[in-house]
Amino acid sequence: MDDCIFCKIIDKKIPAHVIYEDAHAVAFLDIMPRTPGHTMVIPKYHAATFLDLPDADVAPLFAAVKKVDALLAKKLMPDGMTIGINQGPASGQEVAHLHVHLMPRWLNDHGSAVQSLVNHEGEESVEEIKRKLLSS
Repeated sequence: MDDCIFCKIIDKKIPAHVIYEDAHAVAFLDIMPRTPGHTMVIPKYHAATFLDLPDADVAPLFAAVKKVDALLAKKLMPDGMTIGINQGPASGQEVAHLHVHLMPRWLNDHGSAVQSLVNHEGEESVEEIKRKLLSS
């Protein structure tokens, strides 16, 4: 897409701090990092969300995520790694091109777990949600 900043990075029309690239994905350091080594891995196929990514591109994207995870672990030696996707504006997605965040974590870095990002249980019970999801 002509107006997508991540597509422009893929096409090398704008610079980025690329740390990994293969035929299917590019990984680059976030310019507003939340932690040292905060990296985004993006598919070269323009997909706004994970649901828009063709099935054939899912495995190559996550193979790249795994390689970048290993690189960050080896070179930065964090105590852990938070890996996540913000999908849609309600989740905080700012660029409408799928991107997987890898954030190296250290003990006492004042961060928190992914499940602490949201605290909205809703009105329906877990059983009601299950029935809704499994109904035809």
